[in-house]
Amino acid sequence: MDKMIQRFNGPPGQEDMPYLLTPGPLTTSRGVKAAMLADWGSRDVEFRRVVAEIRKGLLALAGCDGSRECVIMQGSGTFAIEAALGAFCPKAEGKTLVVANGAYGDRAAAILGRLDRPVSKIDKGDSAAPTVDDVAQALDADPAISHVWIIHCETTSGIVNPIAEVAREVKRRGKIYMVDAMSSFGALPLDMGDGIDVMVSSSNKCIEGVPGFSYVLVRSDMLLASKGMSHSVVLDLYEQWKGLEANGQFRFTPPTHALVAFHQAMREHAEEGGVAARGARYAGNARILVAGMRAMGFTTLLSDAEAGPIIQTFLTPRDPKFDFEHFYEELRRRGFAIYPGKLTKRPSFRIGTIGKVDAKVIEGVLTAIHEVLRDMNVTDLAPLEA
Repeated sequence: MDKMIQRFNGPPGQEDMPYLLTPGPLTTSRGVKAAMLADWGSRDVEFRRVVAEIRKGLLALAGCDGSRECVIMQGSGTFAIEAALGAFCPKAEGKTLVVANGAYGDRAAAILGRLDRPVSKIDKGDSAAPTVDDVAQALDADPAISHVWIIHCETTSGIVNPIAEVAREVKRRGKIYMVDAMSSFGALPLDMGDGIDVMVSSSNKCIEGVPGFSYVLVRSDMLLASKGMSHSVVLDLYEQWKGLEANGQFRFTPPTHALVAFHQAMREHAEEGGVAARGARYAGNARILVAGMRAMGFTTLLSDAEAGPIIQTFLTPRDPKFDFEHFYEELRRRGFAIYPGKLTKRPSFRIGTIGKVDAKVIEGVLTAIHEVLRDMNVTDLAPLEA
């Protein structure tokens, strides 16, 4: 049976593996992969130069001036999220408002609860964007709120939240504004000068590196004031920053291969044309994917106005012959790995449009989806009701 399937060639450097059409890890370039072929000593001057250039480059990419710092943290994006929440959110005097419209907002609120930090939450479900009025009303109703945490692109659904508009309301009231830009930074416009006090992202998203580390960009005065605030030894941003500033080294073993790969990914990001060009390629991928899926009969969870270019969510067909696990495995055999939905209210699945993929790859997955549906004898693509 396998020999009868026409497999779409995988990405350069791993032709026998599928394209990762997910929100990360994602498909990387041959150059990024090649950067990991050498071993680096964590104390070597060459490696410390790489780390310094990454930190400087990330600050520049976020429009930061000299009043901001970049702290790199070993571990996935959630490590940096917990590090930032533990460093900057108040323990007693004050409260953090989490603006949640999906699994990642819920996770931030859960972390604060575990840390026993005062927290309240705006819960918009899993497919609606918060409005400026939602945040303004919450702030006016509870004067104890001192910090606001929001997700830029909530990849539970793919929705892009209005962080710039919310920033104006938050700063007008003199609150601290913190943005989880995990799945958006590097492809969607973001300028920390527009009122963002803290921003968190990771290596394996829109800059197209590999998993292994995350990072926090933060106002210098907030970082200095966070001394002794952290609940953790390994997640202490202040101590991590102090070590990086002192000698360019990590306190604990750094993910050397992931860092040198990211260094190369940042070069390729700049060569492509930076945020604007990266975002335009992803947006083109998304347009082709959504048009093709709708032409087959699939329904998107979000409208075009709500959905960003990072990941697209499609409602599960009601046809009883549609089985997602079988659908997933057959697509993977044809060279494409997609993602199940994280939604709890409506059955769905997601297809990412980020990473080192282009129109040809997206057209390839559309062809594969058509073939798999035909082989499964799925004909009714109207959405399954929740």
